[in-house]
Amino acid sequence: MSKDLLRMKTKQNGNGLSSSGWEMRPGGMLVQQRSSDSYQSSVTVPTIKIKVKYGSSYHEIKISSQATFGELKKMLAGQTGLHPEDQKIFYKEKERDSRSFLDVAGLKDGSKLVLIEDEISKEKRFVESRRNAKMENALKEIIAIRLDIDKLAKQVANVEMDIYGGKKVTETLLLSLIELLMTQLIKLDGITADGDLKLQRRMQVKRVQKYIETLDMLKIRNSALGNHNAKVQMHHKNGIFTGQMPKSMYYNQEQRKRVSFADQRNPGPVVVTTKWETF
Repeated sequence: MSKDLLRMKTKQNGNGLSSSGWEMRPGGMLVQQRSSDSYQSSVTVPTIKIKVKYGSSYHEIKISSQATFGELKKMLAGQTGLHPEDQKIFYKEKERDSRSFLDVAGLKDGSKLVLIEDEISKEKRFVESRRNAKMENALKEIIAIRLDIDKLAKQVANVEMDIYGGKKVTETLLLSLIELLMTQLIKLDGITADGDLKLQRRMQVKRVQKYIETLDMLKIRNSALGNHNAKVQMHHKNGIFTGQMPKSMYYNQEQRKRVSFADQRNPGPVVVTTKWETF
């Protein structure tokens, strides 16, 4: 190339771009501009045909000379089945970065490259994909458990309304609900989760614990309802209801004193609390 032609191609305008559509790269290489503004050259970007060796096979690729090696890897993924992140491309015995441009690396029509599989990157992707799959499964399990807890919560609410309304329920129903809720706790304990999923799991654990504690309190109240009903039935059995309890059901004066003294030491009903282990 003559000095006059080189001078014409490297003539810079006010924006630091060559008026003829060329730019000087570090190292002194002269390449076409990649600017998309009004100073972009109208010169057509050439397409080159290169050969890539992978194992015992050769793959011919037609690609823009101004494409990156990353774009080349995407094209090779379709022909070789290798994920772009699992590829290593060598040109002139040097591995090329995915962000580097083909023309800057010196590729031209007929250039030959070598492709090998990056085992380390493949292993990392495999581990990451398995981790993501586990987190996805954990999320599905938590959602399913949450729906089951929602159903049990409605049953607990119905039982609570009955008991506080003075209606006695069977002990079996209360024990069955507690057992079903404990089953959900066991399921939640078997889920391995991190970050946001761990918080979601913990939230469901606290919900289950709250409902079990509620049922424990309802058992006490339900039992008290049974004692009251038994007294009323005995009273009716002995005779016509007069609004007064039979004499046999009254405490004598000394017994009343003992009861009164006991009430002062232990005011109010006995409260059962449940101690939970932290998950």
